[in-house]
Amino acid sequence: MMSESSPLTSHVLNTADGVPAARLPLSLHRLDPRIMTWTLLSVGTTDEDGRCAGLVSGDAFGPGMYKVRFEAGAYWESLGQSCFFPYVEVVFTISEQQQRVHLPLLLSRFSYSVYRGS
Repeated sequence: MMSESSPLTSHVLNTADGVPAARLPLSLHRLDPRIMTWTLLSVGTTDEDGRCAGLVSGDAFGPGMYKVRFEAGAYWESLGQSCFFPYVEVVFTISEQQQRVHLPLLLSRFSYSVYRGS
């Protein structure tokens, strides 16, 4: 993972149990608009506080369309539970080179909510 100064951060909370979602795998992808396919940029895992601080450097996070894929099924399976959504993909657009994005994900076994944080 990149340093704490990454322009993209995330925080995943297990709202069913009221705890951070620790050790949840996730990945960052960028859309290639010429051929309309996603390119994997990096992978990461949330820490004990449910945070994933640095999936990308500022230089690599330019204008374009991105998605973060949260592996919800793997997370719940690691806890010995099943879930309805095997993964959550959050697609967003960056319009400026210096833009910063924080993506909090509130996750339960049967629902999720995401928003642009600060």
